[in-house]
Amino acid sequence: MTDTERAAIAARSVFDVTTAKPEPPRPQLEAVPVYLADAGDHDALLDSFLDAHGEFEKWRAWSDETTYAIHESQTLRIERAHETLARETAWTVAAYETPVSDRMWHLTATDATPSPVLQSLLIHLAEGDGWDTVIGTPVDERTVTTTTQPLAEAGWKHTLTGHGIRWTSPDGQAGVRFDPLTAQHPQNPATWTIWAGSDPDQPTWAITASPHTPSSLLADLSETLAHETGTRQAQPGHEHRPRLAASALAPPAVTAGRPASRSR
Repeated sequence: MTDTERAAIAARSVFDVTTAKPEPPRPQLEAVPVYLADAGDHDALLDSFLDAHGEFEKWRAWSDETTYAIHESQTLRIERAHETLARETAWTVAAYETPVSDRMWHLTATDATPSPVLQSLLIHLAEGDGWDTVIGTPVDERTVTTTTQPLAEAGWKHTLTGHGIRWTSPDGQAGVRFDPLTAQHPQNPATWTIWAGSDPDQPTWAITASPHTPSSLLADLSETLAHETGTRQAQPGHEHRPRLAASALAPPAVTAGRPASRSR
């Protein structure tokens, strides 16, 4: 190259450096009680679950808008709807006594549910027959006490409301509710409701569960809410001091149908 060409290249490189846009700062994360954590990547969570648990097979609906994880026994089905809004149902878990029987229990979770909460749920489901329940067994006082014991031990406030019994986190940002009236109807979608947010009627996220949802599963979720922490993007001008108190349970109600196509 001639001296003129070299000079032109050098000048251009200086211009490129001085005009290059700086990289945007990485979001700062803060530790918070798990019920206040960001939702995270639900699709990646499901993929990791399926990779680790070969007893579940992955199916996709013909539209690719829904993924199903079906246990080899055909009695437990997990449905993940991909195109949902934060407060819409994105997960449905349904358990059956046999592959062709009626549903025993079901649970749903909205799209904004924190990944650590969902991970606790999936881990429980992966532990063999952890989804079994006995149809016809009433939800009695002992069952409710066992299910919510982690919340009581963590100092969650216990109150009676027009909707039943409620446990509220010390910071008032999460809650668990049991409705004894709906417990008499096995297919009721929301005998148990777990939520986060200051208003239970407009929750940030929620999980709901039908009456015969295994108490051991709900107790595991209570333990997670009461003692686990997560992360969320730091909010300018807001400092949150995490405390060892938990979160709340959330809403169930959907039937996992038979998928249309299978993905390998």
